[in-house]
Amino acid sequence: MAAVTLLHLKLGDKIIEDVLTPLGSVLFQKGKVVTPKEMEILQAFLITSVEIESNQASSKTREDADEDAAQEVSPMIAASPLHEEYDKMVIVLRQVFNSFVAGQVLPVMDIRKQLEKLLEQIKNYNLLTFVPRQFLEKDYLLHNAVMCALTSYQIAQWTGFPQKDWMQIAFAGLFHDIGNVKIDKSILLNPNSLSVEEKEEMMRHTVLGYQLLKNVPALTEGVKMASLQHHEKVDGTGYPLGIDATKINPYAKIVAIADIFHAMTLNKAYRKAASPYLVLEQIQSDAFGKLDPTYVRVFVEKATQFHNGTVVRLSDERVGEIVFSDQHYPTRPWVSIEGVIVNLIVERQLHIKEVLR
Repeated sequence: MAAVTLLHLKLGDKIIEDVLTPLGSVLFQKGKVVTPKEMEILQAFLITSVEIESNQASSKTREDADEDAAQEVSPMIAASPLHEEYDKMVIVLRQVFNSFVAGQVLPVMDIRKQLEKLLEQIKNYNLLTFVPRQFLEKDYLLHNAVMCALTSYQIAQWTGFPQKDWMQIAFAGLFHDIGNVKIDKSILLNPNSLSVEEKEEMMRHTVLGYQLLKNVPALTEGVKMASLQHHEKVDGTGYPLGIDATKINPYAKIVAIADIFHAMTLNKAYRKAASPYLVLEQIQSDAFGKLDPTYVRVFVEKATQFHNGTVVRLSDERVGEIVFSDQHYPTRPWVSIEGVIVNLIVERQLHIKEVLR
C-alpha cells in the first residue's frame, strides 16, 4: 500500500482504500482503476492523495498506465451481465426485424426467452446512466426498442400494474416501432429535415406495426395497441387516429413516455443525444395535454431518486455531489461543488448533464 498525491497518480493505478468526499460520502470504492474520468472527479472534489497498490507506485510511463487501465477496465465492462444480455437482445431483435422484411413469422418464444434473461438484470438498470457498449446510429431503432422494453417494464412496476402485465408491457416497448421495418431506410436514416411526403410516410409506421402484430396470438391486445397508439396524445392531437386519453390503451401511455425519453437521449443521424435531465423536464411539461400526468409524475420521481453523494456533472462542466433533493423539483437537486452549494431550483440556467457515479 502506498499513498500518492494526485500529481503522482497515474492512469491504470488501482485504488485499494475507499476514497471519501469532504462530506463523508464514498466517492470511489476500493478496487477502482483510475481512468481520466476518475482523475477529473478527484480533482473536482479537491482530494489530495489516495492509497494505491504499492507495486503501482513505481515510476510507470504514461503509456504503460494507459495500457494497464485498458486491460483492467475492459474486462470489468465486458463482465456486466446486464450489458451481456442487452447485447444478445439487440442481436435477437435484429434477426427478427430482418425476418419481418423477409415475410417470416414473428418468433415470439425465442424473443421472450432472451427478454426474460434481460429482465432478470432489471435491478442493475438505471435509465439515466445506462449506456450501450456498442452503439451505431444505423442501429438506433434496435437500441431504442430494447431500452424502451426495459424502461416500460420499470414504469409498469412503479405505477402498480399487476405482475402478469409486466412482461407484456416490456413486449409493448420492444415492438412499439416495429412498423419501421416497412419504411424506406433512406427516410429513417435521413440526416436532413423530411419533406411533407416523407413525414407522412414515416407516420405510417404506427398502422404498419399494428398490422404486423395484430394476428400474433402470443401478444396481448395492449401490445398491439401500443404499436398503433404510442404517438397519440391525451388531448387528442396525436396520430394516427387523433384519439384522447379515454381511448388510449394504458400500455401505449407507458410506452409513449419511454419512447420520448430514449428517442431524445440516444444519438440519431439528425440529432445528438440530449441531457437526460433536460429530457425529464421536457416530459414533465408534456404531461399537460400530451402524456398521462399520473404516469409521468411517478416516472420522474422514481427515475430521480438518488441517494445523497451521487456524483454529477453540470451543464457548465463542473462536477459535484448531490446533497439534497426537493420532492417537488426532482430534476433539480442541490449540488455541492468544492464546498459551495448550487441550488438548481434557483439557478435555472444550469442543469445536470451527466451522472458520473
